[in-house]
Amino acid sequence: MANKFFGHLKTILTHKHLVFRYCRKSGLFRQGLFHDMSKFSPIEFIPGVRYFQGNHSPNDMQRRKEGYSAAWLNHKGRNRHHLEYWIDYNPEEEGKYAGLEMPLPYVVESVCDRIAASRIYNGDAYQNSFPLAYYRWTRSHILVHPATDQKFLFYLNYLAQNGEDALFKLMREDLAQYKKAKKSPSGGTLN
Repeated sequence: MANKFFGHLKTILTHKHLVFRYCRKSGLFRQGLFHDMSKFSPIEFIPGVRYFQGNHSPNDMQRRKEGYSAAWLNHKGRNRHHLEYWIDYNPEEEGKYAGLEMPLPYVVESVCDRIAASRIYNGDAYQNSFPLAYYRWTRSHILVHPATDQKFLFYLNYLAQNGEDALFKLMREDLAQYKKAKKSPSGGTLN
């Protein structure tokens, strides 16, 4: 059990460090610093240790063993960088769910999160195309707002073609424009 405890803790800390580094390069210092703090809460940390394997998320194993993952339900409900956080009832179609548009800072954090997770779980085999492949696989399973989907596809394709440094520079520039438009007295877009 001690090996699982320290293995899980090391995975979380390595992940948080990578996301912080990527977010900082993208212009999201504060979001990177506080990324995934809920992973230290008992509802997430204890199952993380219990179901730790080292090569993929313990939430998957908790789901298989218990029929659902309380850790994941807690995590996605408290962390705005997850697409699943942005699912709600569609006000235009009563009783139906829809993916809401994610604000750009959370899209950027999510992209950084996906790169870090892909690096950790793939180790030395990691390639810049892996986060895109994973997103393409997951997007068919959840509700994603079309504009958010296009942002993810654009950034992850850009990563696959141009590498991390170019992507972080592009996202930093996009965030600067986003923040400038948000401060504009003429309104501008918030997403």
